[in-house]
Amino acid sequence: MTAPLRHAEPVVVQVALAERSYGIVIGRGLIASLGARIKALRPGARTAIVTDQTVARHHLAACEAALKSAGVESARIVVADGEGSKSYATFETVCEAIIAARIERGDLVVALGGGVIGDLAGFASASVRRGVDYVQVPTTLLAQVDSSVGGKTGINSCHGKNLVGAFHQPVMVVVDTALLDTLPKRQFAAGYAEVAKYGLLGDAAFFSWLESNWQGVFSGAPAREHAIAVCCRAKAGVVARDERETGERALLNLGHTFGHALEAGAGFSERLLHGEAVALGMALAFEFSARIRLIGAAEAERARAHLAGVGLPTHLKDIPGGAPGVDELMDLIAQDKKVKRGKLTFILVRGIGQAFIANDVDAAEVRAFLSDKLR
Repeated sequence: MTAPLRHAEPVVVQVALAERSYGIVIGRGLIASLGARIKALRPGARTAIVTDQTVARHHLAACEAALKSAGVESARIVVADGEGSKSYATFETVCEAIIAARIERGDLVVALGGGVIGDLAGFASASVRRGVDYVQVPTTLLAQVDSSVGGKTGINSCHGKNLVGAFHQPVMVVVDTALLDTLPKRQFAAGYAEVAKYGLLGDAAFFSWLESNWQGVFSGAPAREHAIAVCCRAKAGVVARDERETGERALLNLGHTFGHALEAGAGFSERLLHGEAVALGMALAFEFSARIRLIGAAEAERARAHLAGVGLPTHLKDIPGGAPGVDELMDLIAQDKKVKRGKLTFILVRGIGQAFIANDVDAAEVRAFLSDKLR
């Protein structure tokens, strides 16, 4: 597999959901066309842009200018950076601001930011006036390949991540790969964990390609747009087949059961970014799969080595300030959304590119595994 040259025209990936189908438009410099795209999609609509302080400094002016040039009115709603904004308090603030901006059901919310903003703005859109449509303009690699697509929205609870929310599909996703140029290296690497996830869970050939081409993804070579398009096509296909995660879509949570517990244990803080937690979780999922003899140790090490090689944490000792204890981790795992009637569900693997849903995983075996890893 090789990366094609950049396309002169944007790549469009369709998410096929009957009357709620929408396009993911992928290309460089697309934010300049945002106003024209919104005007064509929803003539006469007003907009409210939800973003965070850092993204506002880099990209809000360009977003507002693009809307203004197309004659699209906009209001701005700026919240604090970070996972802490996925809270009841910030959700209330955003909802009230959307209402104060007189956004009606025929108007649009624009989620300009990473996964936190997409989840928060999407959930507010699902809730205000019992449902306002929204457009995703993801500004991080993680959001561009994963969280902006598929309609999962929500905020965090004190009991765990993303436990309060709704399925609410966007009406369009505009993926401007140039926005990634302003990302700090750590943030980009965290997003790359979700890129690698698509290879590890269901596309061994793509994972092999990433092992050879990851530096081009990081540098902004044509490999970057190729990788984003591959991930979006994979996500779109899964969402079209299982929108509400009753089956196959759960595979996209590879690494997330361990990862969400570690992220919550670190206080949803800068100690451990979401993508870093997913990388750690995927390494643990592969190692646990090896422990129960689903795969060989060499295959688990191959997955771990690639994640570590791009600068992601893969051992519990890599968490600044230390990992949570085994009791806390097990309590947090028990709150995972995939738990059914108290039985643990993990996404495990039978090989690279061969993830599956493992129901009724033995909690005692997970506890023993984590205890060993924490030594």
